[in-house]
Amino acid sequence: MGGVSPVSGDLIRVSEIFGPTIQGEGVLIGQPTVFVRTGGCDYRCSWCDSLHAVESAYRDTWTAMSVPDIWAEVERLSGKAPLMVSLSGGNPAIQPLAPLIEHGKKRNYRFALETQGSLARDWFSSLDVLVLSPKPPSSGMEYDRQTLVDCIARAGEGPRVVLKFVVFDEADYAFARSVSAGFPQLSVYLQPGNHTPPPPDAEDFPIDMDAIMGRMRWLIDRVMADRWFAATVLPQLHVLLWGNRRGV
Repeated sequence: MGGVSPVSGDLIRVSEIFGPTIQGEGVLIGQPTVFVRTGGCDYRCSWCDSLHAVESAYRDTWTAMSVPDIWAEVERLSGKAPLMVSLSGGNPAIQPLAPLIEHGKKRNYRFALETQGSLARDWFSSLDVLVLSPKPPSSGMEYDRQTLVDCIARAGEGPRVVLKFVVFDEADYAFARSVSAGFPQLSVYLQPGNHTPPPPDAEDFPIDMDAIMGRMRWLIDRVMADRWFAATVLPQLHVLLWGNRRGV
């Protein structure tokens, strides 16, 4: 798989910072958010929709930024009005994000992070929301339960911790049910996968919305038939609104 190491010191590799916009998926769907998307990932999912923040070929588009520089952009975008800051990637757990979280929380901003749960960090406990998104069989990646357990342990009593699964097919659905059964204390969010993700160098790209909505209906029917009433089924709202457009 091969990850990308963080730069030296407290500098953070940043692919893009954008917003405010709404969070498009999961437990915070619809919430006003500024996104700090970091560069680098230890996974290579077959259907990744943010390859510009994953592939090393695009690392020359990432910027090594200090916490003050990142924060200046967050405050410019938000008008210094505290809101949720989403730390995404790639896999943001690769980066040294503890100083950024500490800096922002002193200014009453809140922080959410989404990761596949492949790297456990002590600073997860400083988050407000930790979204663990184990990758299903369709991704081509391997699931490591112990590392997910470690992530939950590192988070402790600090953030709200939830599970989120991308579902493309029956195998992915079975994976989501199996994994979530091992963590009954965590809320579970399901979303249909986007099988027409944009190329890494595209600011926008055609999307097969009919098929995505069909998968959404299938997923709802599947959950109801199984009476899996603990699961919350949601679309990727940003995909419904803007398709594959970047920066929204």
